[in-house]
Amino acid sequence: MTLDVLYFAWLRERIGLPRERVETDAATVADLVAELTAREDRYAVAFQDLKALRVAVDQELTDFDAPLGTAREVAFFPPMTGG
Repeated sequence: MTLDVLYFAWLRERIGLPRERVETDAATVADLVAELTAREDRYAVAFQDLKALRVAVDQELTDFDAPLGTAREVAFFPPMTGG
């Protein structure tokens, strides 16, 4: 499947891209992260602490064990703070 993957805040800085289109066979978000981290060191660095990240699939917040199914977009970002 083809997914649009979006990176926000310091993830964008570490990976060097705001978004990319990815061909994947991943069944879950965690599988997608594993594929990305196997690509290059910059992905491994960005995803080294999943507890410091949040994920949304098709603009709905979810967990890393969420199935991708027919998803079109996955976004990764740090936790949001308010003030």
